[in-house]
Amino acid sequence: MSFLSLVEAWANALWNPWLLCLFLLAGGWFTLRSGFFQFTPHRWAGTLRRSLRRPASGGLTQFQALSTALASTIGTGSIAGVATAIFFGGPGAVFWMWVSALLGMMTGFAEKALAAAYRETAPDGSARGGPMCYMVRGLKRAGKPLAAWFSLACVFASLAGGAMVQANSISTALHTSAGIAPISSGLLTALAVGLVLLGGIGRVGKVSETLVPLMAGLFLTGGLTALFLRRAYLPAAFSAIWQGAFRPQAAFGGYTAALALRYGVARGVFTNEAGLGSSAMAHAAAGGSTPAEEGCWGMVEVLISTLVVCTITALVILTAGVYAPAEALSAIADNAIPAEYLGAPLCAASFGVTLGKLGPVLVSVSLLLFAYTSLLGWGYYGERALSHLWGGSKSVLLFRGAFLVCVVLGSMGEVGAVWQLADLANGLMALPNLTALLLLSPQALSFLPKRRKK
Repeated sequence: MSFLSLVEAWANALWNPWLLCLFLLAGGWFTLRSGFFQFTPHRWAGTLRRSLRRPASGGLTQFQALSTALASTIGTGSIAGVATAIFFGGPGAVFWMWVSALLGMMTGFAEKALAAAYRETAPDGSARGGPMCYMVRGLKRAGKPLAAWFSLACVFASLAGGAMVQANSISTALHTSAGIAPISSGLLTALAVGLVLLGGIGRVGKVSETLVPLMAGLFLTGGLTALFLRRAYLPAAFSAIWQGAFRPQAAFGGYTAALALRYGVARGVFTNEAGLGSSAMAHAAAGGSTPAEEGCWGMVEVLISTLVVCTITALVILTAGVYAPAEALSAIADNAIPAEYLGAPLCAASFGVTLGKLGPVLVSVSLLLFAYTSLLGWGYYGERALSHLWGGSKSVLLFRGAFLVCVVLGSMGEVGAVWQLADLANGLMALPNLTALLLLSPQALSFLPKRRKK
């Protein structure tokens, strides 16, 4: 068995179905115990408003923290990942992506609230924290091995999925659109990322608060324009999503409900990171905020990354007419999938149906921005994880050097095996984090904003 096949087998054994079920179980538990809190926006809207009015204290502003978290969650998975989920799981995958996101909103609340409650002050006076802190400080001795496990998996996930995969997306886009050699784009990307990471979380937050609204606004404007022009096909798209989730074989032949569930939940998890614990490190850096405020912003993060961005991607694909379920199933059965059906090319072709030549350009630019901001977010997460394992400034410098080397290597090579390593590392991050969240659920639920008496 080859190394790629071995890693793929390990990743599949971890994710399907055990870890996917654990994500749904954790989200369902927090949803039930909170009284379906995510469906009562009137209860958390005031909390969000109060947090925005408060100035930063020893860390990022609230908007910078949210932007840094979104910088890593709104990545290439929001474009290529959604297209891949639909191709392999059918239109019904979109429905289960929504379900995982709605449940994940409460998982996101729990981990962000705990990250704020158990954060610590860095030597420079800034706030820092994350799963490592609430594992060690919240679970005491039992949390130390979980924190070490999580941190080690986070370092590998940052180098593989955070550095190599995202850098490869950038180099591929630049080579296809402008003919730039992969080594050149790799070096340029490493330079651009290194200049930001050298400034620490403060500079990451400032760059993120500028780029994230820009890239999200650009992609959402193009997506909503495409949907408006194809609005007559929206009812059929929603019908396909519903049928694909519950009657896929009757509607599309070879797709099954199991495939829709597998790809939909996995895509929801990968795009919003609720339960992985990674973006909790960004929220913990928002100095002066309360656990309730960070928890509510964690829900907003899931809402934006999956229920908004990924939904628009999915609807554009399903209304454009480029994706045909019968042809996709035939290509999968023959193991001869044309390149234009996979990931970003399928998304670009779908946008091109309504936006013409501007469609592929929009997708390419969005991919560049999404991948670059993901590099910044994951660069910070890896630093924090290695600092917990090793401590001191030397570990940060060592990680930054290794991260930038991985950016260059990822730009030049095929990253099929790296994708599988990233999936495996993400799963190994999620296991200790979800375990800690469930054990600390009483504390997390205690941070829910109280109902106001009339």
